[in-house]
Amino acid sequence: MAMEITNYLLAAQAADAKVRTEAETSLKQFQEQNLPAFILSLAAELSNNDKPIESRRLAGIVLKNSLDAKDLSKKEQLVQQWMAIDINAKSQVKNMLLRTLESQSPEARHTSAQVIAKVAGIEVPQKLWPKLIGTLLTNMTQQDKSAGLKQATLETLGYICEEISHQDLVQDEVNSVLTAVVQGMNMAEHSSEVRLAATKALYNALEFAQTNFENEMERSYIMKMVCETALAKETEIRQAAFECLVSIASTYYEVLEPYMPTLFELTSNAVKNDEEAVALQAIEFWSSICDEEIELQEYEGETGDSAAHFCFIEKALSSLVPMLLETLLKQEEDQDQDDSIWNISMAGGTCLGLVARTVGDAVVPFVMPFVQENISKADWRAREAATFAFGSILEGPSTEKLSQIVGAGLDFLLTAMKDQNNHVKDTTAWTLSRIFEFMHSPAGGFSVISSANLQKILAVLLESTKDSPNVAEKACGAIYYLAQGYEDAGAVSSVLTPYLEAIFSCLISAADRSDVGDSKLRTAAYETLNEVVRCSNVPETTNIIAQLLPAVMNKLSQTIDIPVLSSEDREKQGDLQALLCGVLQVITQKLSSSDETKSIVLQVADQIMILLLKVFACRSSTVHEEAMLAIGAVAYACGTQFEKYMPEFYKYLEMGLQNFEEYQVCAISVGVVGDICRALDNKVLPYCDGIMTLLLKDLSSGELHRSVKPPIFSCFGDIALAIGADFQKYLPYAIPMLQTASALCAQLDAEDEELLDYGNQLRRSIFEAYSGLLQGFKNSQSDLMAPHASHLLQFIDLVVKDVKRDEAVLKAGVAALGDVADALGPSVKPLLMERQSAYGALLNECAESGDEQLKETAQWAMGMIRQALMMMAEVRRLE
Repeated sequence: MAMEITNYLLAAQAADAKVRTEAETSLKQFQEQNLPAFILSLAAELSNNDKPIESRRLAGIVLKNSLDAKDLSKKEQLVQQWMAIDINAKSQVKNMLLRTLESQSPEARHTSAQVIAKVAGIEVPQKLWPKLIGTLLTNMTQQDKSAGLKQATLETLGYICEEISHQDLVQDEVNSVLTAVVQGMNMAEHSSEVRLAATKALYNALEFAQTNFENEMERSYIMKMVCETALAKETEIRQAAFECLVSIASTYYEVLEPYMPTLFELTSNAVKNDEEAVALQAIEFWSSICDEEIELQEYEGETGDSAAHFCFIEKALSSLVPMLLETLLKQEEDQDQDDSIWNISMAGGTCLGLVARTVGDAVVPFVMPFVQENISKADWRAREAATFAFGSILEGPSTEKLSQIVGAGLDFLLTAMKDQNNHVKDTTAWTLSRIFEFMHSPAGGFSVISSANLQKILAVLLESTKDSPNVAEKACGAIYYLAQGYEDAGAVSSVLTPYLEAIFSCLISAADRSDVGDSKLRTAAYETLNEVVRCSNVPETTNIIAQLLPAVMNKLSQTIDIPVLSSEDREKQGDLQALLCGVLQVITQKLSSSDETKSIVLQVADQIMILLLKVFACRSSTVHEEAMLAIGAVAYACGTQFEKYMPEFYKYLEMGLQNFEEYQVCAISVGVVGDICRALDNKVLPYCDGIMTLLLKDLSSGELHRSVKPPIFSCFGDIALAIGADFQKYLPYAIPMLQTASALCAQLDAEDEELLDYGNQLRRSIFEAYSGLLQGFKNSQSDLMAPHASHLLQFIDLVVKDVKRDEAVLKAGVAALGDVADALGPSVKPLLMERQSAYGALLNECAESGDEQLKETAQWAMGMIRQALMMMAEVRRLE
């Protein structure tokens, strides 16, 4: 039974904090004590036209939040609560919501549409509200119904399509919904509010229209209505229509060919003449076509299969590129100061970049005349647009096509870093970073940078780190890619060594600037510093990097004493500490990569650990993450000597493993457990009871984000490898978890890309866990794993049969197969004999792979299986 809650809802919005808190508490108590009555009361408030709009608004918001949440576990809990409510009470709520669509208040209608969709998201997939779609469609077909009701109904249909899958409706329902929506777009019959709601509803319903788009007559009718609506006199309706075209471009690319001349004319006119909001969607249409064609090319390249590729971009090139180039001249005065600005110029440049990736060399002759014509003009807009155009086409065309042009233009760009206009300098620095990203690969045999021009390039870029913050940030990006190009370049990377001290000095000065404000300069400077360290050539740069280490430690030490008087101060302190911990991690990893230089880290390990533990004490989750990663690097460097830090560090590790809310922290903490196990070996044993308890708790938790769970299984393998036979007491807990996870892998929807990725992570980590367990028990009590060999081999069988198998999963599965044979020997011969043919074919295929690591693993596994079979034969001979 509904209760009168108007006064509580109004009081919950009062200016007086005390009144507000008391009302919120009363509402919360009502919700907890009698949820059905609470829901019913909210629906009654929302549907009552005599109530104040303020109380109705809040009632709708609270009702919606009682049905849905962003957090998946919370959402599931709310769904179960709704399902548990008496069917009569739910019917009353639903009827009140449907009646509210007729309300005189647009706000009440809008809120009701959202809540109906949330209920539909729960009930329609389970066929618990079979009359919903029919009821809504009746609102559209009856002549005497108001425009307000029709608008709210269309809005509701759109929201429902967002909440449910196309599989939840039968085709007749889909047809009826699409008919109602498309008819609602009819200019002659409906008001602008109804047409806008209809167009937005179509956008949400397009995923449901697959069968309709396969029928030429139905498809053409939908396309005709959308194209006509794109010419409506109301800007908002035109924008919504172009949004539909963007969605159609990506969802129904393969049937667009007959409509492309019309679509080009529509989009071209919009880009040149329409309001910016509409023009942006028109450009986005072509970006979506590019995305589709790039994906098709990648698919053809990977599989060798041909797909429906209509080369729309290539065919439109001569008209499309000039249209996009014109948009580059429509910059905003302050767009260089804010990376979040999205305008017609930015959209045009982004689309041009996608065009270049789609057609490659063919784009160059259409763009270069524009660059040459505008690059030296007095108007800054022309110079900036020319530079932006040049930078946008650097990914896609071949090195052969671009090398001469880039080589000739590099000096000009370096000079342009002194341009009088900040926009031009900003875009020039970005273009240089793109040149170094795509045209500087000494290891690949080509680079625009040579010993002759490196000094000049670095002099310009280092000087530019002192320019305005946005230009300095882009200059850091250019240095980042310049350094990255020398990765894996061997002795060639030595050319950078004489400049390292100057680079480090300029980057640290850039990070320390007081005028950075909200810019990303500090982050860019430290990330670039990390990349220069990572790509430098050890051991010749050892002394320079070793001098950097105490400087970074000193900066980190200073942050601990920063006065923290507000949450903003805390956030700034945390951000800076996170960046410095990141630098500390990279330096530690670099110096630890060689036995000759590892001693430098060991000499200061105590000071590093003291610093990192102080950082943990600041209790900032951001820092926690970066500090954890740094500690993992220290553990690797110290090896068994890390044991002395464990008593103090362990409490923070425990906190990390229990941090469900900030699950990235939890995931990194799991990774650090692996680092510590590899460092300490069996010296980690005193901490294993606590660690295993927390890991098992994490796996059992419904609150913890699922992405953390695969690394936990891998961690079981790390622990078993470290402590060997002492892992025995954890087997009764670990094995059932592995078996449950294996069963889950078989149930995951292979069509869902996100679930497919998660399934691959889970499979790989299960194999890694088994490999660790088998190797951990190999030298003592290997018989403990014998009962579980059958389950593991059945799991490997699934991977063998999976035609969509992921290469990383395959590698881990082959390694686990070799580990079974290696650790269990003759005892698994019968199981191996049963599968000899399938495994032989699999391993032979892997042994022919172009992936050297997979090839080596397969050859090793073959040897282990052969050895296990021979050992069994030898045992029988001796008997």
